Amino acid sequence: MATCVDLAGAAYPAEFSGEQIRPLEGKSLVPVFANQSLGREAIYWEHEGNRAVRMGDWKLVAKGRNSDWELYNVAADRSELNNLVSTHPERADTMAALWLAYAERAQVLPYPEKKAKKNSKRK
Repeated sequence: MATCVDLAGAAYPAEFSGEQIRPLEGKSLVPVFANQSLGREAIYWEHEGNRAVRMGDWKLVAKGRNSDWELYNVAADRSELNNLVSTHPERADTMAALWLAYAERAQVLPYPEKKAKKNSKRK
């Protein structure tokens, strides 16, 4: 959202129709497009229960809402083939705690339940 607001040259509102809006989460990625530093400790994301945090060359990721965290050094392992969570448990725990703080702040927990498709029939 921060990137979209920045690219549009818009101002993120503090309220709408008299209702307070949660502050904008995150930073614009526009500097990265110009090969500049983002100047951020970490990048966090969550989508449909998949979750991750990226800090420098390290990426902590979990595929699905019930899966365990996996840790990768993406500079040394771009394809994410060597899960380093057991060899760097402290780093994984620190990154997981940072992700949880983000998730609570951004209100992505609890994960929404998948909704059944309308008009679907079981055979």
